[in-house]
Amino acid sequence: MNAERDLSPLTPGVVRALTDKLYEKRKVAALEIEKLVREFVAQNNTSQIKHVIQILSQEFALSQHPHSRKGGLIGLAACSIALGKDSGLYLKELIEPVLTCFNDADSRLRYYACEALYNIVKVARGSVLPHFNVLFDGLSKLAADPDPNVKSGSELLDRLLKDIVTESNQFDLVGFIPLLRERIYSNNQYARQFIISWILVLESVPDINLLDYLPEILDGLFQILGDNSKEIRKMCEVALGEFLKEIKKNPSSVKFAEMANILVIHCQAADDLIQLTAMCWMREFIQLAGRVMLPYSSGILTAVLPCLSYDDRKKNIKEVANVCNQSLMKLVIPEDDEMDEAKPSMTIAAEPTSEESLSKPEAVTTGESQNELDVTSLNQILLFPCSCDRIQVTLNLDGIVQVLDYHLSDTSIGMMTRIAVLKWLYHLYIKTPRKMFRHTDSLFPILLRTLSDESDEVILKDLELLAEIASSPAGQTEEGHGPSDGSDVRPGPVELHVPARAGQLSSSSTKGLECSPSTPTMNSYFYKFMINLLKRFSSERKLLETRGAFIIRQLCLLLNAENIFHSMADILLREEDLKFASTMVHTLNTILLTSSELFQLRNQLKDLKTPESRNLFCCLYRSWCHNPVTTVSLCFLTQNYKHAYDLIQKFGDLEVTVDFLTEVDKLVQLIECPIFTYLRLQLLDVKNNPYLIKALYGLLMLLPQSSAFQLLSHRLQCVPNPELMQTTDNTKPSTSFKRTAASNIDYTELLQHFEKVQNKHLEARHQRAGRAEQLDRRVIL
Repeated sequence: MNAERDLSPLTPGVVRALTDKLYEKRKVAALEIEKLVREFVAQNNTSQIKHVIQILSQEFALSQHPHSRKGGLIGLAACSIALGKDSGLYLKELIEPVLTCFNDADSRLRYYACEALYNIVKVARGSVLPHFNVLFDGLSKLAADPDPNVKSGSELLDRLLKDIVTESNQFDLVGFIPLLRERIYSNNQYARQFIISWILVLESVPDINLLDYLPEILDGLFQILGDNSKEIRKMCEVALGEFLKEIKKNPSSVKFAEMANILVIHCQAADDLIQLTAMCWMREFIQLAGRVMLPYSSGILTAVLPCLSYDDRKKNIKEVANVCNQSLMKLVIPEDDEMDEAKPSMTIAAEPTSEESLSKPEAVTTGESQNELDVTSLNQILLFPCSCDRIQVTLNLDGIVQVLDYHLSDTSIGMMTRIAVLKWLYHLYIKTPRKMFRHTDSLFPILLRTLSDESDEVILKDLELLAEIASSPAGQTEEGHGPSDGSDVRPGPVELHVPARAGQLSSSSTKGLECSPSTPTMNSYFYKFMINLLKRFSSERKLLETRGAFIIRQLCLLLNAENIFHSMADILLREEDLKFASTMVHTLNTILLTSSELFQLRNQLKDLKTPESRNLFCCLYRSWCHNPVTTVSLCFLTQNYKHAYDLIQKFGDLEVTVDFLTEVDKLVQLIECPIFTYLRLQLLDVKNNPYLIKALYGLLMLLPQSSAFQLLSHRLQCVPNPELMQTTDNTKPSTSFKRTAASNIDYTELLQHFEKVQNKHLEARHQRAGRAEQLDRRVIL
């Protein structure tokens, strides 16, 4: 700086002292400046005051010479002290050059700038609040300064500014929020600590309602919660905890909807603390806001469902996630099924909004159709409904079903998550059946695949859901076995295609399946379910072997057992894979004869008193013909002993294999079980049951000398002499009644059907044997 320049009213001596490298000389010059400015204040000479400040700013504080900049800073501080309460009139001119020095490369100069600003602010007090944003911006940079002295000076200035804000009621929160929202995403630890400290201060001031602007800073707070510093994480936890307390106290003033997707993102965070905190917030939001959260259900489920399968290492997160899941499920009500796109949706009062609207992403539809939320850009996912006096609350069923379908299809998902998904689907079919049946065709294949799950509990829930679909009145159609909405069903990869040449069901079978007065009417999906279940068993023989009986028995508890056996028998009657049909009939027969769940159905078949029971017997018989031994056991169950004897007579014409003899062996074992107690007792009535004895002797003659042969032989040796058993009561009324009741059945036609089916099996076995022989020859050649 040229010392000879005219910088009046500053004297040349003051100018030289201000640019001196020694602090003491600069301080003396500052005192002279303070004295000079006080005189101008006394004279009310504002022009000269502005001129002095301008000289100190332009010629000194913003000078290229470092010592001049130091002199300018101490000179501006002296001006402020001299101005006293009037300094508020010149704050812009005083503050700006000082803040510019905050960016100086010299740490000593940054410290002097901090010291100068401290003196300026200390004098001006509340008058600095209109300039708060620029002060905050400067301080946020100094908070991360590498020099400890500068950082220490900034902390003193920071505390002073906090005291001023706390004691003032003129703080411009609306103007400050955009700056806070920008600075909160800083990655510097000290800057983050500075931001959190200010949030805690603003939160503690009664006149400042920071809760209104929480949606603007919540995402940033959760990001700071993941900081490496334990101290910062703890401070952030405290801040979030204070906000949550305030939310619980005043839920009516909270903008739940605007923060829902922010929580969804952080509920999926890799950091355990962030995830647990976000999940706790989500739990409170669902419980406090209720159905306001429904439009965000798909996103919430995306975040919550995977947590349900966490192990004990994340037990806390798992427990909170389970509460969120249960609470969200309760929000779905039957009225959601009545709402349609064409009808006005239910409305509820929305949270009040501030008159000053901050910049937000424009509201779009509430539905979230994506399975996963894109966490890379917050602005792209904050899809909030418009905040207005009243908002529409609509259940976004499409989005929910898509998320549930995704989690059920993902084989890496844990068991508890799959169970939760199935519970959700079941709940939706109960509460909103009409809307859910629109999704049934897309859900059906995955529900059938889930029957192959490793967990019995998953299979049980899956069967409950399939049973609800198959029996719900909402799935009923006027026509045959079509989809509930009347649209064409496109067969999935697991659907069973009935051969065209098999034609439709026989009139008697159809009547038994759909119109039987003794059974509840099933909807159109029941028959489709039976077809696809059998197809599943056909394509996965291991499933049939390991879980087949378990699945069918559970279905008999959940649905009507007669309908299940009737429909499966009808389908198997038209099955082209004869080997599978024989295996399946054997499985069904074993279940029929041994399962406690089918006690009532066995009693119904035992007497054949009603047209429905006789119709069921005929239906079962036609399919049971795929397996000769099961056909005989069915006749034993229904007490058709003469026909059983006639069938055994035909066994001489069949190809007797090891498998055949094994099944006869098992039948003999079954006869000794409690199920056939009535049959063994009927051996006492030799006169009225001659064909029973003949049939048993027929089985005895089929068996080789084995343990089963010995067992049956010993049983028949116990049959009493008919002459010794004669009484005055020649016949039993119940027996004669039974014969009369069953006389409507055409046994000759049934026997012919048995022969026809067995001829098909014989032909199929020969074909398989021929193919195997040709293959062996090719291998040899």
